[in-house]
Amino acid sequence: MSTLDSLALTRIPPEDEALRAEVRAFLAGAIAELPAHIRARSWGGYSSELSRKLAARGWIGVTLPKEYGGGGRSAFTRYVLVEEFLACGAPVGSHWIADRQSAPLILKYGTEAQKQFYIPKVCRGEAFFCIGMSEPGSGSDLASVRTRATPNDQGFVLNGQKIWTTNAHHCQFMIALVRTSGSSKDRHKGLSQVIVDLKLPGVTVRPIEDLSGDSHFCEVFFDNVQLGPDALIGAEGQGWEQVTAELAFERSGPERLFSSIVLFDQWLDYVRTPQGRTESAQRLAGQVLTQLAPLRAMSVAIQDKLVRGESPIVEAALVKELGTTLEQMIPAAIADDLFAREAEDVPVELLMTLKYVTEASPSFSLRGGTRDILRGMIARGLGLR
Repeated sequence: MSTLDSLALTRIPPEDEALRAEVRAFLAGAIAELPAHIRARSWGGYSSELSRKLAARGWIGVTLPKEYGGGGRSAFTRYVLVEEFLACGAPVGSHWIADRQSAPLILKYGTEAQKQFYIPKVCRGEAFFCIGMSEPGSGSDLASVRTRATPNDQGFVLNGQKIWTTNAHHCQFMIALVRTSGSSKDRHKGLSQVIVDLKLPGVTVRPIEDLSGDSHFCEVFFDNVQLGPDALIGAEGQGWEQVTAELAFERSGPERLFSSIVLFDQWLDYVRTPQGRTESAQRLAGQVLTQLAPLRAMSVAIQDKLVRGESPIVEAALVKELGTTLEQMIPAAIADDLFAREAEDVPVELLMTLKYVTEASPSFSLRGGTRDILRGMIARGLGLR
C-alpha cells in the first residue's frame, strides 16, 4: 500500500463548521477598510492589533489546553479559523507562527515551566514567534545547520546566522534549530532546538526588502548570545526529530493552497460582470477550482491524521508542493487572461492585487521547503528513489 493510500475523504465536524458564520461576520467588520492588494498579503501581513482582537475572542491557541489559556478545542476548529482568515485576507502574520507551530511544539516537548511561561502569552496575543531554520548557503537542507549553541556553565552560548526569518523584526521570540554537538558533517546528529529571546544582547535583526517592496523577511545574527539552560526545548540532540514533526504542521495547512485566493476572488468578481465574462475566463475558473477542490480534500485528510497523533510527513510535503504550484499558476494565468483582452477597462484594484501576488509568488515554492527538496522527500516516501 502506498503512503498516499491512507488519505481518506474527511469531513470537518459540524460543530467546527458552525463557527464559520461568526468568523466571517467578525472579519467583515474588522478588515472592511483594507483594499484587496493589502489583504492579498494575508498570513504574511502584520497587525498586532488584529491579533489581540482575535485572541480576545479565543481564536488564538484555540487547540491548546485550557489550563495554559487555550481553547481546548479540536484542531478542526483551528482549520476552519485559518480557512476563513485566508479566504478574506486577514493580516494574521503577527501571531501566525506562534499559533501554528511554536506553542504546539512547546506543549509537546517543553518543560512545565516553559509551558506555563510561553503558551498563555501566545493565547493572549502577547508573544509572537519566528522560525529559525534556514541559513545562508543551506536553503532547505536543514541538516547542514551551522549555527551553534555551545554549552557552558550558564546554559548555552549562541553564535551564527538565520535567514528568511519571517517577521523576526516584530517578534519577541525565535525557536531556532542549532547544533549543540558535532559538525555539519554529522548531518542529523547533534541538532537541538532552543528558544531565543530576540531582545538579548548580541542578537541583531535586519529586514530584507523583497521584490514586492515588503520587508517581512529578515536575517538574524547571533554574536555570543548567552542563553539560559531553560532555553533548550526537548532533549539535546533530538532537534531533527522535533523539527521534522513540526514541518508537517507547516506544510499541510490551507496556507499552502490559499496564498493567491484573494486575487482569484477579485478576478472572479470581474469575470462575473458582463464586461469581464468570456468563455476562456470561465474555463480558467473551472481549471483552478478542479485543482483546488482535491487539494483541499487532501489537506483536510492530513489534518485528520494530525488529530489522531500521526506524523504524515510525506503527505504534507505533497500537499505543499502541489498547492504552491497551483498558487503560482493562478497569478500567471490571470495575467494571461487580463492582458489578452482588447480595449477593456480592468479594475485598478484587481491590477494592483495581481501585481503584488505576481511579485510575491516566486517565494511560494521556497518557503516551508523548496520544490526540489520536497520532490525528493515525496519520491523517497513513495519508494521511487
